[in-house]
Amino acid sequence: MRDEAVSDETPICSAKACRVAAVWVLAWNNPKIHTPERRKTWLACEEHREHLSQFLGVRGFLKDVVPLTEWEAGPGSSAPERS
Repeated sequence: MRDEAVSDETPICSAKACRVAAVWVLAWNNPKIHTPERRKTWLACEEHREHLSQFLGVRGFLKDVVPLTEWEAGPGSSAPERS
């Protein structure tokens, strides 16, 4: 893990024990419990993007992977909530 300082307001990676600033948003849903349009989000640093994407993808949950800056600039322009 890289040692990058993050502030209290910096979105951090959702990978277990990772404290690195997030740069990716992984949008997903579990079709057994969520409606098709519902999107939950995980945040990922560069190092954990592929691992978290594979984890969700194998289960058929992964819907989209976009840069955090693009996600924040999208409709509503608010940072994703960590799920």
